[in-house]
Amino acid sequence: MQDETTAAPRPDTLNAQVGVLVRREIEARILGPMIDAFADAFGRERVLEIVRSTIVEIARSQGRTMRMSGNGNDLEAFAGTMEAWKRGGALETDTLVDSGDAFDFDVTRCRYAEMYRAIGMEELGSILSCARDYALIEGFNESVDLTRTQTIMEGATHCDFRYRLRAPVDLEQT
Repeated sequence: MQDETTAAPRPDTLNAQVGVLVRREIEARILGPMIDAFADAFGRERVLEIVRSTIVEIARSQGRTMRMSGNGNDLEAFAGTMEAWKRGGALETDTLVDSGDAFDFDVTRCRYAEMYRAIGMEELGSILSCARDYALIEGFNESVDLTRTQTIMEGATHCDFRYRLRAPVDLEQT
């Protein structure tokens, strides 16, 4: 029998239980005041830099966890994970391309951005939510590139997500 100090951490099932939108609001309402307090004590830019790098590492780890879920790590499997972020109408999207090597969609409504604005934490929204996107796909599959040139969080009319699976490198040809 393992004691509590050596037991493996309990799997994170919050997204399935409460949805990502509700989770992000709970996180923001806790982190926002803490970030402000740390910023007053240590300087806003440095604190935001630490928060951003921590959030990115969390997202990369979540991507690895998604990859290891047993559903694969191709773009089709990744597209199948989108429901967690869309739950409860959190995102409205238009899929433009959904093929084996490309997955393109636009987010036309983002209730995450609306929520951060409504609770007065718009500045933190891009750090706590949008900053995760690149690291998440990197953790999920390092052979997938994401291009995103704009976000609703930053004032654009839509977010443009463009995922591409890089062709394998033929070492004999190089």
